Amino acid sequence: MMQGAAAKARRIVSRGRSTLGNLLALSRGIDAVTAFIGRRVAWLILVAVLVSAVNASIRKAFDLSSNAWLELQWYLYGAVFLLAAAYTLQKNEHVRIDFISNMLTKRTRDWIDLLGHIFFLLPFTGLILYLSVPWFLKSFHSGEISGSAGGLILWPAKIMVVIGFSLLLAQAFSEIIKRIGVIRGDIAEPYAGHDSPPAVDEAASGYTKGERS
Repeated sequence: MMQGAAAKARRIVSRGRSTLGNLLALSRGIDAVTAFIGRRVAWLILVAVLVSAVNASIRKAFDLSSNAWLELQWYLYGAVFLLAAAYTLQKNEHVRIDFISNMLTKRTRDWIDLLGHIFFLLPFTGLILYLSVPWFLKSFHSGEISGSAGGLILWPAKIMVVIGFSLLLAQAFSEIIKRIGVIRGDIAEPYAGHDSPPAVDEAASGYTKGERS
């Protein structure tokens, strides 16, 4: 009977490790997508600067101005902020209160991260998506245009909210998976500076036990 119970316990542990392994594979996939988008979205800053420079030059040289050019700058900056939010989370670059965080143990910070993602980040991103999808669809179907003279259509800006928070929601799941793996001791800490918050440097490319970034 005891041998049967031990075998059953081993099977449960084996299934748990297999499940976590599958979840970590999913996490790596999410991280890859987030990093791909985040690195490329950064180039929109350069585009926004060029648009701003051209707009200012034309205004000074020819005394011409356009609300469309101004709104395009806002759209570009907004897109960077929204689409790069998930990448910021993946890089563990979100703001922490160092004075408090530095007084806590690594394990305590791990639990704070895990519970914060589950009980605050997931509900928040879910609520924003719930509200923003119909908001975008209404704008798209109505062909909503800016109230400014010569302004741009609004739905491209509004869909950035939907896409940005969708990416952030997916990355939140990825961070939860990794933090569970770290707490259980199944994977190494994926952030090189997490022992001295705020964490910096590169996230680990793999999450097998013993690997570090």
